[in-house]
Amino acid sequence: MDIRALIREEVLAQEAYSVETAPCRIKLDANENPLAIPAELRKKFATLLASVPLNRYPEAGSVALTARFAAAFGVGEDQVLLGNGSDELIQILCAALARPGAEVMIPVPTFVMYRISAQNAGCRVEAVPLDGAFDLDLEAMRERMAAHPPVLTFLAWPNNPTGNCFTPEKIETILNEAPGIVVVDEAYFHFSGKTFLPLLGRYENLVILRTLSKVGLAAMRIGLLIGPPGLVHELRKVRLPYNINALSQAAAGFYLDEEEAFLKQARKIRRHRGELFAAMEALTGIHPRPTDANFIFFSCDFDADRVYKSLMERGILIKNLSAPGTMKGAMRVTVGTSEENRQFIEVLRDIISG
Repeated sequence: MDIRALIREEVLAQEAYSVETAPCRIKLDANENPLAIPAELRKKFATLLASVPLNRYPEAGSVALTARFAAAFGVGEDQVLLGNGSDELIQILCAALARPGAEVMIPVPTFVMYRISAQNAGCRVEAVPLDGAFDLDLEAMRERMAAHPPVLTFLAWPNNPTGNCFTPEKIETILNEAPGIVVVDEAYFHFSGKTFLPLLGRYENLVILRTLSKVGLAAMRIGLLIGPPGLVHELRKVRLPYNINALSQAAAGFYLDEEEAFLKQARKIRRHRGELFAAMEALTGIHPRPTDANFIFFSCDFDADRVYKSLMERGILIKNLSAPGTMKGAMRVTVGTSEENRQFIEVLRDIISG
């Protein structure tokens, strides 16, 4: 049997999402919170998880949790959908809106799962390059919308990997003119403090994504979608019945109970971000870009592959993004602990001066 003959062309044409698995002593490649949950909260969390009945299915649809997050967001329960990370919510959106000829528009570079999920759902993907400042090229996107109306547009805010928030007025123009759903992915909201949530009532095509992965619960895979009731009603038909396991539901409730502790860590990471940015800016040949996320996107005047490999040899893992064109020499480093950041700067300084 020729297995490849059975697989859709959209799947055959792409590469699987790649995660670096090489061992390292300092991991600064995945935009995780580097700070562990405080010891006293870990004990409380462990007690909570121990009480979860593992022989029972989790609550289907996470009804109780949905109500709690809806109240926290100030929206109706019929406007919130929980997912197994925001990745699943992206997948649900693409699956629900896919039809023959359906097109998904994304700016590039951006979060790779938009493209992967859209292609896997059978949609065409139209990638519109960002402008020279890594902001939205509004005119190019408007031209594309007019020529090939997308059913779905994904806008990461702040953007990954560039770390900047696109100009809000440009996003509003797209919301006003897009014929389909516009997703504003606020995965890094806890570090930007910026949100389109107050505009939900103004735009019937606006969907907002959030996640608890970046703020300290990456292992639990908890994503949140906030959108118009009519759309959420249809998306629930696509969601699997028990998509959020019982341990993750408990963890999400724990987050709401102890949110201030997580927000305190986010504030600390923002302080570390400023310190790391200043230290990188002081290095000759290293050019960090202003960021609203928990990572710093930068370019270097050196061979990025050599710098990446040298960092790896010293046990420090970051993200190598270097590619021809505007991404030449581009890399991304997650904001770590103060000690991790210090060691990263020392090793980077040694590499580029060697």
